[in-house]
Amino acid sequence: MEPARVGRTTSGGYSSLVTSASVSRRRALAAGLGVVAAAVPAGCTQDVGPVRRLRFATGPEGGPYNAFGTALAKAVAGSGSRLAIVPVGTAASVDNLRRLQDGSVELALAMADAAQDAVLGREPFSRPSAAVTALARVYVNYTHLVVPAEGPVRSLSDLAGRPVAAGAAGSGVQVVAGRLLRAAGLTGERAVTERRLGLAASVTALREGTVDALIWSGGVPTPALSTLAGELPLRFVPLEGQVSALRERYGPVYTAVTIPAGAYGLTEPVGTIGVGNYLMARADVPEGAVREVLQVVFDRWRVLLREVTAGARLEPRFAISTAEVPLHPGAVAYYRSVYD
Repeated sequence: MEPARVGRTTSGGYSSLVTSASVSRRRALAAGLGVVAAAVPAGCTQDVGPVRRLRFATGPEGGPYNAFGTALAKAVAGSGSRLAIVPVGTAASVDNLRRLQDGSVELALAMADAAQDAVLGREPFSRPSAAVTALARVYVNYTHLVVPAEGPVRSLSDLAGRPVAAGAAGSGVQVVAGRLLRAAGLTGERAVTERRLGLAASVTALREGTVDALIWSGGVPTPALSTLAGELPLRFVPLEGQVSALRERYGPVYTAVTIPAGAYGLTEPVGTIGVGNYLMARADVPEGAVREVLQVVFDRWRVLLREVTAGARLEPRFAISTAEVPLHPGAVAYYRSVYD
């Protein structure tokens, strides 16, 4: 099933819906998808019939992607749908996208920059992928550069030559951290020593002093960082000065956002880099299944985002802003039904 696109105004709002070339329903239904039976069309969820399993690549246990995936699985199970969402623990964005490409999962979460790289075939992906499509932009990650308040690091440039926890291998944090450090000129003789650590290990390393900083991309507040801020005085280093350089090289997947005063005990807001998170699907997932998933997402978004990021809202006009990543035809049909 070919991906489709939603027409957008220059401001990112909704204008019109346009589908690309369609493929026969038989091809979609023939795809394996790890499915135990044929899909139940949208609107027929109360009919007796077999359950369709959709494997959902999330992230490490205890992380925000895993929390979202677990919440979505519960919400779908309680909705009366004939779908069953099966969360799969992973290393997060890059790992998730590779699993979408090889067909070992049907759904995934991924950061916008990594998803765009997969579609365009940019590093770390070796070739463009037509299998990767978006269902919705669900919330925004805030890039955190966290250092001990009493330490020597006051700015991004002060990281030169220092050990930095820069995201686990296969994660979206690793992608944005690497780009951020290169944009700041922290290469060659000024390069940092990047430690490939997930969030929990990064927090431990900063607490124990084996790294001088950690880079994290997630919702605000991130619980692990809130806990750390209660144990150790922290500084959140401003990063908004790098937004223009990142946008110039990689496009509008990067935006200027602000960590608000009050989060983590901050007395003043901190400008930083925002990156969207996309709910993704393989292009060959049947349209009816996608529409059912999105119906649950928009019905239960408060529950889904509660453990992920505070104060976020999910609206269709926000959700369709997926840049270079095409929307799945089932997502196009869902948004058309919302706007018609």
